[in-house]
Amino acid sequence: MPSERQAFGKQGESEAEQFLRQQGYKILECNYRNRLGEIDIIAKDEDTIAFVEVKAKKNADYLHPKYTVTRQKQKKISMVALYYLKSKHQSGARARFDVVTVVSGAPLPKIELIKNAFELAYP
Repeated sequence: MPSERQAFGKQGESEAEQFLRQQGYKILECNYRNRLGEIDIIAKDEDTIAFVEVKAKKNADYLHPKYTVTRQKQKKISMVALYYLKSKHQSGARARFDVVTVVSGAPLPKIELIKNAFELAYP
């Protein structure tokens, strides 16, 4: 049984996925995992593959969730993305890293899309 934190994270990812679809993204994979790590959502935005990190918080009073994608997390996402592109024979494809933040609120959560949130961060 998932913890409350895990359930909250899954709910945030679901809201982010629905939001991206509304923005015209075509979802390719959710919770893509390989031996290097995980990417929350991989989607197509026109001719670009977007590797999307979802950050959900109950409130942004202390720190907005967009600031929680650390350099270390960027490196891990970058490595997983490179592996994904190579395994799908898409090494030459246009790609970028997006972040979707979901901040809970009544009656609806506040969702923000940050396109091109960071550059390829390779060790």
